[in-house]
Amino acid sequence: MRALCWSGINEVSVQDVPDPGLLNRQDALVKVTASSVCGSDLHLLDGYVPTMMAGDVIGHEFVGEIIEIGPDVRERRVGERVTVCSIIGCGRCHYCAAQLYSLCDNSNPDPGFLEKLNGHATAGIFGYSHALGGFAGSHAEYIRVPFADVNAFPVPDEVADASAVFASDAVPTGWMGADLAEVRPGDVVAVWGCGGVGQMAATAAIQMGAEQVIAIDRFPERLAMAERLGATTLDYERTDVLDALKELTGGRGPDKCVEAVGMEGHGTGAQYAYDRAKQALRLQTDRGLPLRQAVHACRKGGIVAVLGVYLGLVDKFPMGALMNKGLTMRGAQQHGHRYIPMILERMARGELDASHLLTHPMSLEDGPRGYELFKHKQDGCVRAVFQPAV
Repeated sequence: MRALCWSGINEVSVQDVPDPGLLNRQDALVKVTASSVCGSDLHLLDGYVPTMMAGDVIGHEFVGEIIEIGPDVRERRVGERVTVCSIIGCGRCHYCAAQLYSLCDNSNPDPGFLEKLNGHATAGIFGYSHALGGFAGSHAEYIRVPFADVNAFPVPDEVADASAVFASDAVPTGWMGADLAEVRPGDVVAVWGCGGVGQMAATAAIQMGAEQVIAIDRFPERLAMAERLGATTLDYERTDVLDALKELTGGRGPDKCVEAVGMEGHGTGAQYAYDRAKQALRLQTDRGLPLRQAVHACRKGGIVAVLGVYLGLVDKFPMGALMNKGLTMRGAQQHGHRYIPMILERMARGELDASHLLTHPMSLEDGPRGYELFKHKQDGCVRAVFQPAV
């Protein structure tokens, strides 16, 4: 089959790779109909996530049709259209039972690297390095889905692929951010990043009753999308974010802050230049300017939810502000299984739509160009989505 593979730092190519097959009794094979790029994929391209190997199939946000199931699959059936959570859960361990699916004990078959890095390993993720299980990704014609009863969710007929594809990752990740931040009616919520995840976090906060959502980015097309969702926007290249947030909140600061940027966060000024230099020299793994801003901006006693992907170490973290202001910080890879059924129901009722994120539909063969547009934010690209059948 044809698949989009990681070939080296800043290199992806469409290659012929072996067709996947069922390996375990709880597996399903899915014919991919749409697979989206994701901001966290850029960390793979830029070489900041180790344990990638040339020829690895990338991609983790997708929708498709089940074409084969293992003998122990009970809930799913051949011919069913499904969205598949990017995080792989087993459904039976302590963490899956607690709906903390990204902490699954059983889905990552090679936990050693993460145990050394973080103290404990987390769940496997499709197409996201051998540290996260070495699973083939979704930028392909077909994909093997382990624990299919747990990880694949039937898509209602009323929901088009253009929206359902984002129910795999962007929408549940954003929704989890608002949930971790415990957004309540009347809250003021600030969201760093207006990519797919940030926009969905803003959408979730609005639907949870936030009085005001403030979205922070630098790209006009993304800020315009956030405004259409109902958010107030700040361009961090044109305004001082901390001063603006104080002014918008009467000096108190946002009640809840959601960081949806991650380890390659952009910014301005000396602190950003410092971060870039240290990361380039491998003296720190992650750039943390948006995270620092969120901690400084959040009101006393507030909550900071971290959705952006971080690998290891952030320098100059404002621990004093976190402690002295009595902040709560929460984060995780997404526990998507907790949210996806609800999200698909809302989509089917017309209460939630994510199709506006799909700015560049493409064939799988155009995958390298899609990542070029996405990485460099060219042509107004918010998300490129590959359709293998095109």
